[in-house]
Amino acid sequence: MRVLIADKFEDSGISALKAAGCEVLVEPGLGPETLPEALGRLRPEVLIVRSTKVPSAVISGQDSLKGIIRAGAGHDNIDSSAASSKGVAVCNCPGMNAVAVAELTMGHIINCDRRLPAQDAELRGGHWNKKEYAKAKGLKGLTLLLVGMGAIGREVARRASAFEMDVVGWSRSLTPASAREYGVRFGGSTPEDLMRLLGESDVVSVHVAAAPQTKGMCNASFFGAMRDGAYFINTARGTLVDEAALLEAVRSKGLRVGTDVYQNQPGTPEEAFQTPLAQNGSVFCSHHCGASTDQAQQAVADETVRIVTEFLKTGRFINMVNDLQPA
Repeated sequence: MRVLIADKFEDSGISALKAAGCEVLVEPGLGPETLPEALGRLRPEVLIVRSTKVPSAVISGQDSLKGIIRAGAGHDNIDSSAASSKGVAVCNCPGMNAVAVAELTMGHIINCDRRLPAQDAELRGGHWNKKEYAKAKGLKGLTLLLVGMGAIGREVARRASAFEMDVVGWSRSLTPASAREYGVRFGGSTPEDLMRLLGESDVVSVHVAAAPQTKGMCNASFFGAMRDGAYFINTARGTLVDEAALLEAVRSKGLRVGTDVYQNQPGTPEEAFQTPLAQNGSVFCSHHCGASTDQAQQAVADETVRIVTEFLKTGRFINMVNDLQPA
């Protein structure tokens, strides 16, 4: 079976796929414009991607593909509907990078409080400004609202509790019993509960999946309900946030922001990119690298190999996120 890897991937994973009997083709520089030619030329049965976008135009012309594996948790870079209509399975690796994303989330929370990048920049510029940067709340006792209590939200809760933060959980599926199991205070499960909690929280961190029902959920009403001077963290997906509304809240309410994701962000590892968020001194930005630790990528590679080997053994794709239609 031919497997095309169109992104950076662990060497150990490549070796394991070869050991399982796969012909592994590695072309990490591929993107939406070059994928169709590569798929037509190489005719793989399985395509593995990380950040590379796989839109409908890539999928529609293919007849060799049986499965697309997202080497990570989120799969919004793949047009799952187009894959379904072609009878192509879309699979992901849920939970493998939860710890890595939680670690970056905590980094952004600390940065919002201590403004470490700004401090570093001033010192490198030859300016000592202790008077300004001595202004910090301190995390102990702050109320942290986790919007979404999946694997990542739960890992953030564990780490925030070690900082002695008051951690509150909200999700549509959360119950008092599951909140106790996760070690968080039960905040509720309704939209009304969420709006109330926003006004009671010092830090709001979003951990929900990209989906039609979550697109733009962090809008003007959402930010308007937050406390003045609160911190907002997004290590989930850029589509969740109305960036214009966020910037207005930064201006009018004094919010500080830590974000790893953006609207219309690149689908390739490196290219020119401009975002208004990066031009604001109260917004601390990273490069959608939440899952990018050696530990997380090894776990993702292992799970990707497991998906492929299970398909080789049984003809069945595990961790499938779409509903197949007859090809």
